[in-house]
Amino acid sequence: MNKITETLSGKKILIWGYGREGKSTENFINKHCQVLKADVFEGPESELNVGDYDIIIKSPGIKVENYIDKYTSQTELFLSQFASQTIGITGTKGKSTTSTMMAEVLSKCSGKKVLLVGNIGLPCLDHYDEIDEDTVIVFEMSCHQLSHIHYSPHVAVFLNLFQDHLDYYGTVEKYFEAKQNIALHQSEDDICYIGDQVPDFPKKSKVNTVYYDRSMKFDMLLKGEHNQYNATFVYRIATEQFGCDPEEVINVIDSFHGLSHRMEYVGKVNGIEYYNDSISTIPEAAIQAASSIPNVKTILIGGMDRGIDYSKLVEFVKKHPEYNYIFSYESGRRIYEDVSEFEYCKYCNDIDESVELAKTITPSQGAVLFSPAAASYGYFKNFEERGEYFKKLVLNS
Repeated sequence: MNKITETLSGKKILIWGYGREGKSTENFINKHCQVLKADVFEGPESELNVGDYDIIIKSPGIKVENYIDKYTSQTELFLSQFASQTIGITGTKGKSTTSTMMAEVLSKCSGKKVLLVGNIGLPCLDHYDEIDEDTVIVFEMSCHQLSHIHYSPHVAVFLNLFQDHLDYYGTVEKYFEAKQNIALHQSEDDICYIGDQVPDFPKKSKVNTVYYDRSMKFDMLLKGEHNQYNATFVYRIATEQFGCDPEEVINVIDSFHGLSHRMEYVGKVNGIEYYNDSISTIPEAAIQAASSIPNVKTILIGGMDRGIDYSKLVEFVKKHPEYNYIFSYESGRRIYEDVSEFEYCKYCNDIDESVELAKTITPSQGAVLFSPAAASYGYFKNFEERGEYFKKLVLNS
């Protein structure tokens, strides 16, 4: 019997939340554990019958006011057994790209079996049966998955920290507190790679600060200095922790195609190029994208208003009149109120109207960038659905 099944077997289990991860947890229990019962619950915390269960496995993103010892998560259960084999990657931006790049580099250069799991849409327990003692696990970790866990991965990667998820955490400090668990429970035998802009926090592990080394320029297919920075993490971990050949690592990084909805080239329609950056949910992401893609003439911005500070983006808009800006939805209206005096700034009700306007005001051979700098919720199920909808509008025009 292993650590996870030992923890769960013989217990009364409640699975709190029945999305992708909740269903994954249910499948794992049905396949691997002999439990007294395993129920599913999708209501609020106030309606939990806590006394009826020994363990409550909470799905990420469910807000908890009073965290108790009975609560755990799929991430915590997984790390209780596999932390020593895991590279955990977090950060406000870039974690999906960095995790995928890391997995690809190690798969091709380390000689080891590598699994990619986590927030990228691959629940970790779905891949339980594929893991042996030599498997390397690359785990993309969101703030919600990291909240309240008591284990940290052997190699922790903390890329960056910006304002995000304030609708959930209330303050940047609370958001940062959740992220810290990536390394907070490491020992002196573990390793932490941390971006130079991440504030300091208590750590027992060996710390490697990662700076963007401009002397080391990757000839990447991916655009943007932030992806050069992400690649630096991958290069250092692959060569320093796994002994991979530097030239082989560079070759794989340079050929890496990236992921959908991340400065993704959609195509050229009627002489205008279109880029889908729906993953952009904060001001810094939109600014990076605008500065990374050549020949951008029009930028589409706006989504759910979570109360984050848009002053950086407002200043960028004021200082860069070479772009057309089309704002939409709640956050777009809020930004537009600060820049409406400029003729190169427009407001539309939604993405449909924004795309139609972009077609008319973007010059031939120019590019349209969809980089919302805001969450999709309230208008779309997630950023993937939003990005697919944008691509459909463009390609069906």
